Amino acid sequence: MMANNSTTDSLTIIVPVFNEAPCLKHFQDEMDQFLSKSPVETVVLFVNDGSTDSSQEIIDRICASDSRYHFITLDSNSGLSTALKAGIDVSNSSLIGYIDADMQTVPLDFLGFIEFFPQYDLVNGIRTHRNDSIVKKLSSRIANTIRRMMIHDDIKDTCCPLKMIKTQYARKIPFFTGMHRFIPALVQLEGGRVKEISVQHFPRYAGTAKYNLRNRLIGPFVDTLAFLWIKRRYIRYRISKKRI
Repeated sequence: MMANNSTTDSLTIIVPVFNEAPCLKHFQDEMDQFLSKSPVETVVLFVNDGSTDSSQEIIDRICASDSRYHFITLDSNSGLSTALKAGIDVSNSSLIGYIDADMQTVPLDFLGFIEFFPQYDLVNGIRTHRNDSIVKKLSSRIANTIRRMMIHDDIKDTCCPLKMIKTQYARKIPFFTGMHRFIPALVQLEGGRVKEISVQHFPRYAGTAKYNLRNRLIGPFVDTLAFLWIKRRYIRYRISKKRI
């Protein structure tokens, strides 16, 4: 069973996985440190996004040995946005966290997120000192600059793979391919409050990155156009008086 609904006293951490077998045992070791210190009831949900390596076998072993770990497996590789939506759809906690399995960000930093709830609706990490290649850092900087100029969300690091969000907002935001790049802006579109805080960032623990220069620049630009289309046509209203 996933954690039960409440205001801010239950948390599901979604971990999208695509061919991350070399990282998963180390990831569990790091996550166990957070679970031992988390002030709220917390479970971890692996979303296996059609991995073709031994990721599922390792996930099976982790979940069999510790009841705090759960998983769902998608029947094919569908991308990060789909993996996140699938995780949100099956989570019943009041808060949802998101972290990648590559260990470039660490679960212990979630401890600094929890204190900002319920005041804020989303807490987003900022990778202040990034440990990435020059190409990766440059392409991300360009994509972030273009996004801020086009949609004016004032978010410094929208793609930081360390986020925590109220489930009620996670369920409201519209999902589309590339949605993961706009989670803070989509929460703002719903009238939610977003807080950004600095988090640690490390070199990838093992394996290879799933993105290249093309999908770090062209894909985000196309997705930004899609977001602008949604923003201009987004339905939002408040009821001032009712008798039902």
